[in-house]
Amino acid sequence: MSAELELLQVPPAVVPPLDPGFRPIALAYRRFIAAAAACPHPTSVTLALEQPNGLVSHHVIPLFPPGHPHAHANFAFLERVLKTLLWARGGWRLYLNAPTDLVDQLRAHYHHTPTGRFDAETIAHRIYDRPFEIVPTPNPPPERKSHIRIGRHLEGCRIGFDLGGSDRKVAAVVHGQVLFSEEVPWNPCAQPDPQYHFEGIMDSLQSAAKRLPRVDAIGGSAAGVYVNNQVKVASLFRSVPPDLFETRVRNLFIEIQQAWGNVPFVVLNDGEVTALAGSIILQQSAVLGLAMGTSTAGGWVNPEGHLTSWLNELAFVPIDLQPSAPRDDWSGDQGVCAQYLSQQAVGRLLKPAGLQLPKPLSLPETLEYVQALLEQRNPAAQLIFETIGVYLGYQIAYLAGFYPLRHVLVLGRVTTGPAGQILIQRAQQVLQTEFPDLAATITLHLPDERFKRHGQAIAAASLPETQPTPNPT
Repeated sequence: MSAELELLQVPPAVVPPLDPGFRPIALAYRRFIAAAAACPHPTSVTLALEQPNGLVSHHVIPLFPPGHPHAHANFAFLERVLKTLLWARGGWRLYLNAPTDLVDQLRAHYHHTPTGRFDAETIAHRIYDRPFEIVPTPNPPPERKSHIRIGRHLEGCRIGFDLGGSDRKVAAVVHGQVLFSEEVPWNPCAQPDPQYHFEGIMDSLQSAAKRLPRVDAIGGSAAGVYVNNQVKVASLFRSVPPDLFETRVRNLFIEIQQAWGNVPFVVLNDGEVTALAGSIILQQSAVLGLAMGTSTAGGWVNPEGHLTSWLNELAFVPIDLQPSAPRDDWSGDQGVCAQYLSQQAVGRLLKPAGLQLPKPLSLPETLEYVQALLEQRNPAAQLIFETIGVYLGYQIAYLAGFYPLRHVLVLGRVTTGPAGQILIQRAQQVLQTEFPDLAATITLHLPDERFKRHGQAIAAASLPETQPTPNPT
């Protein structure tokens, strides 16, 4: 094993039972930071990511100085940390005060490698409509943060919806009380015709509207990145050809809003709504939401109780550094969360668990099959969810280095039934064993079954602000 791999691949004390080769980035991050900071004259690097409107976020890490025996590991570590920041926080321009050779390596990575190009083109071009820039400078611009005052509006008659990769949910809400909720299976990721998506969403909205005397506002939650109700990047539409994406998908929700008489309408990333729902229900702030469904969605409510301008696209954040880590079929990268904290993880772990499906099943059907086995106390099914729970614990510890979190709300189909308690228990075991300081300050929350299924749709209903109805005179 090369010295670089040896430094960054740290065996976990809590081994996932079906993945003994798992090498959590949380442990690599801790080891690298401690070793670099302890060496004589470490290189302190500030990574400053700029978003539109001059917003800038900072993250500071130590690197080994030039000539140090471990300096060759600097780039591998820096690239994984920067990938985390790009998908967790977002930005189109990077300022950094790193050595020239590292700047050159980063530029080559984002211009010439498939995974680097995916990150740069998706985040900078598709989300921010700008080219990705790397600017070396000894004086990165100062931090400039912003938060979004949105949500927590429950007055009037509202519809909330949540669009996942395997089902869509909708709720009819009157003054904060749920009158009706519904879950409908669908398969949007494989559909090339946007009319399929339009008709499915409209069907759910009409189903909820039938239970309301009127519709004052509509709020939505969906996998992907949305800016001013425009679709920027979304796995729900990944099979739509680029020309149709531009002509029909990008403004799909604006079209839907117009179909409903231009009522106040807001659609946000599903992870953001997860976090908002958690903050509302827990009556707490500094909440990280993790939705474990078809993929992995993330959201963040800051210590002040607000959503932020950060992306929180945790599906693409690294989790595993083993050389044989599974490859994400969208980004092409290895060892990212989408393959570990999702239905995809359940499907991937069938073989090491020794389970065979009775017939070919979709990922949602596979999850239901394995969860049914778990209800019957099947030991192989138990090991699948124990493995995912270990993944979860280590990734919470890693994300705590980027988010000042105090609460983690875990949602999604993967947590349904006894699986949820197994996930939480094993995650807590990881924190208590490897990160006792975090175990003492971070609380993991698992909502009840009804909230797991419909909580995001209900919280989504609170997103739009409506004009108060004048009192009759």
